[in-house]
Amino acid sequence: MKKLFTSLLLSAVMAAPAMAAPKALTKASMCVFDPLGANGSLFNTAKDYGNSALEWGVDLSPKAYTDEKIALDDFKAGQCDAVLLTGARARPFNDFTATIEAVGAIPNLNVLRTAVKTLASPKAAKYMKQGKYEVAGIMPAGPIYVFVRDKNIDTVEELSGKKIATLDYDEASIYLVNHVGAALVPSNSANFSGKFNNGSVDVIYAPAVAYAPLELYHGLGNKGGIIRFVLTYMDFQILINADKFPKGFGQKSRSHVVKFFDRVNGFVEKEIEVIDKKYWIDLPQEAMTEYNQMLQQVRIQLRDKGVYNGKMLTLLRKLRCRENPAAAECASKVE
Repeated sequence: MKKLFTSLLLSAVMAAPAMAAPKALTKASMCVFDPLGANGSLFNTAKDYGNSALEWGVDLSPKAYTDEKIALDDFKAGQCDAVLLTGARARPFNDFTATIEAVGAIPNLNVLRTAVKTLASPKAAKYMKQGKYEVAGIMPAGPIYVFVRDKNIDTVEELSGKKIATLDYDEASIYLVNHVGAALVPSNSANFSGKFNNGSVDVIYAPAVAYAPLELYHGLGNKGGIIRFVLTYMDFQILINADKFPKGFGQKSRSHVVKFFDRVNGFVEKEIEVIDKKYWIDLPQEAMTEYNQMLQQVRIQLRDKGVYNGKMLTLLRKLRCRENPAAAECASKVE
């Protein structure tokens, strides 16, 4: 995990040379999940972000957590005023930005980049805040793929009955696994890789950058593979309790963080390059079409259940259609 967090976030929010701090600073605290606690690279990155916050009138003190759920619970309880967490954990605070991770909604990096830049614009500010909570920055963390212990598991039908390690706090993932008729094995970010590597589950969905640090090649062995189809893109989000920060802080933060998109993605791509090429499974076009159709149905159903935000799904469809106007969904406009 140390290498994963180091590669993705080392330069994500590094500040430009600091300007003179304002005379009156608002004091605030930030919950930061880092598997290595206060000695970790993620926590050190949060301290760099705190240096940038001085320019925006805030003296931000980070608190280290080795458990993301505890960091999240403390943020909800008001024990800290901001939190740095994975996008999947952001849904209870902002279903609009959390829907960036909707399954099948972002097919490639160009769509993701455009989406993140769009959300950093002042025009999108009204969607960044829900209640007292505001998203103050979004950073890419790379594509999520399906890892299988047997390369024959390469279609929707083949997933039926297979054991899939599933994040037990992510309603969307639970719904998708049930939708394809697979056997759900409740898991979390700390144990899903171990279950795959020791054979307790047949399938996992994981960010590509997890391959090396979590040693997923042990689970892949000689028979496994990685389906070269982007299930979704993982991201990191900075959440703040807007009532605890000066007016305009969130927008200043978003405008700052978005500048590092390509820089952070460069670290992501370097991590993906280490994946042994023998593991990639390239699907025929018919299978790709089947996956896309299935995921579109799941997105619509999760939108109707209130899990995904309809406005974000519409935005992402427009971005996809800008890239590929000939796609069937661009004529039907079904989401």
